[in-house]
Amino acid sequence: MKKPRLLDYFNLSAYWFALSYLWNSMGPIILPNLIAAPMVNEAIKGSALGLLSSVGLLVAIIVQPVAGYISDHSTSRYGRRRPYLLFGTLFDLIFLLGIALAHNYWFLFLSYFLLQFSSNVAHGPYQGLIPDLVTEERRGTASGAKQFAEIVGIIVTSLVTAALMARGETLLAIAVIMAVLTVTMLITIFGIREEPLRDSPKSALERSEGQSLRETVLSTFKVDLRKYPDYFWLLVSRLFIIMGMNLVRNYALYFVADVVIGPGVPYAERLAQANNLTGNLLAILAVTIAVTALPTGMLSDRISKKFLVLISGILGAVGAFLMLFVHGRILFSFAGFALMDILIFGSIIGLSAGIFLSANWALATDLIPKEESGCYLGISNLATAGAGVIAGIGGPIRDFLGYTVLFLSACLCYVLGTLLLVRIHEFQEYEH
Repeated sequence: MKKPRLLDYFNLSAYWFALSYLWNSMGPIILPNLIAAPMVNEAIKGSALGLLSSVGLLVAIIVQPVAGYISDHSTSRYGRRRPYLLFGTLFDLIFLLGIALAHNYWFLFLSYFLLQFSSNVAHGPYQGLIPDLVTEERRGTASGAKQFAEIVGIIVTSLVTAALMARGETLLAIAVIMAVLTVTMLITIFGIREEPLRDSPKSALERSEGQSLRETVLSTFKVDLRKYPDYFWLLVSRLFIIMGMNLVRNYALYFVADVVIGPGVPYAERLAQANNLTGNLLAILAVTIAVTALPTGMLSDRISKKFLVLISGILGAVGAFLMLFVHGRILFSFAGFALMDILIFGSIIGLSAGIFLSANWALATDLIPKEESGCYLGISNLATAGAGVIAGIGGPIRDFLGYTVLFLSACLCYVLGTLLLVRIHEFQEYEH
């Protein structure tokens, strides 16, 4: 796309909306509700949620870059990326139905495991489309459009999924996710023009001819990050910052139920109230991110992307630290509209996330070899999903040490991720 139109950005970003809607429904809303009593004892619900999330994300760490690597070298006449979107999404529908019908923890565990597999078969190749189709001078804007679509997904999730789960409509909530995945997949598949790869690069042929599945997996992770040291340090920084995000987000529903609403309310009623308040929190987070994502992406085409990521890390550390002082108090009211401390402090984390996710992604697309973008951006999932895996420790921290230690850990992760940015030389040119 020499000069993408607004419709091109929409078609290119539509499936990002679906992925955001899927995982922001699953992580902070649907899974915490399903894992609650009687499926799991309330005393270990944090650990049970952490185990489920971590194992699922371990699948993503492997599958996403492997699928991206295979798609980089695909010579299908339908394009390098689109076939994976189609088949990955079709299997998503099957495994989402399994989650909806799960009546015990281990059936839920298996269904979620398989959903992570199929979703990342689509996700890995899909994220190669921006480097494939958008010129370098437009990638910041394209990354901002991608992030905007993801944030709209969070907004809709907070309004729809949280409300449905508060009413106990689990099957309907998951049916809506299935519909969103199907529609956006079709928009992206038919809305973009992807030229088939006529000949796989020589280096790719040498690595892939006659390889078994095991050899293909190993080849995927044989990328030479020493050749791209700035990208390596970007991944390490991304790991810590996203860990900070996950430590706050993943346990937000339990925090609202246990601290903001408090143990004096019967558990079922407390959980329903927590769904509504968590939905409001997600909505405010999403709106905050939405109003910063696209402007940040456009700004990153003009000023230092590294500087923008630095600002996001500082804001995230401040927001996580302020969560220590949340007690459900009203700090601001106007014309009958009241904002509680958790919503105000949470908006700082939302502002951090909006700046980070746009600028960090745009910076990543600048630091990788374009012809292997699917593989390298898949490798970035070592940081993204890896952060989710490690953040699973937040479950036992919540269960045995409390929310204060949980939020201090999140603050520390933001600080470490921000400090590591000094290792990145943003404007170094690489030969691809």
